[in-house]
Amino acid sequence: MLVDNLEYNTEREKLIIPEYGRHIQKMINQAVAIEDREERNKTAKAIIDVMGNLQPHLRDVPDFQHKLWDQLIIMSDFQLDVDAPYPVLTKEKLEERPEPLDYPQNFPKYRFYGNNIKRMIDVAISWEEGDLKEALVLTIANHMKKCFLSWNKDTVEDDVIFNHLFELSDGKINLLNSEEGLRDSFNLMKSNNKKKHHSNNKKNYRNNNNNRHKKRY
Repeated sequence: MLVDNLEYNTEREKLIIPEYGRHIQKMINQAVAIEDREERNKTAKAIIDVMGNLQPHLRDVPDFQHKLWDQLIIMSDFQLDVDAPYPVLTKEKLEERPEPLDYPQNFPKYRFYGNNIKRMIDVAISWEEGDLKEALVLTIANHMKKCFLSWNKDTVEDDVIFNHLFELSDGKINLLNSEEGLRDSFNLMKSNNKKKHHSNNKKNYRNNNNNRHKKRY
């Protein structure tokens, strides 16, 4: 007789959000059936409290309560009519297709620079001539050289980078025919980067030696 009363999950109603379990789903179904609006609102808030206790790791997530109310409405199959503290989610809104995202611009010829370089170049083009623009252009060129060397371990002449920068900027940034002072600034920037790199390597070497010495004793 007891065996006949067993209820298998495969025979039960499919859970809309399984993470909350069947008991929460039953509570929501009961809340939908409550005719008194005040009592229905009170029950909905109690269910929200229980749902929140089941996911304490999400309490610090922005709009955590808003998410819980949306899930409550979804699990009620959008049948729960309550005075929620947030705009009530509708089925149409949930199924609304997002706006298509623009595909990033691709430069297969110089893929190793990445799309952010092109964005930086466009920003530099929009700036007025002056020290700030020159500093940005030099930073871009320096970063392009790093990207190039990460893709090709051989050395690369500055003019190669300047040519690529000229091409990617549609001829609006030209370091090939720039003043000697600008080229000197670029060389100084490279020199400082090398010094910083060597300094970090020495520091790491000393730290590794100190750690090995401590482990030994």
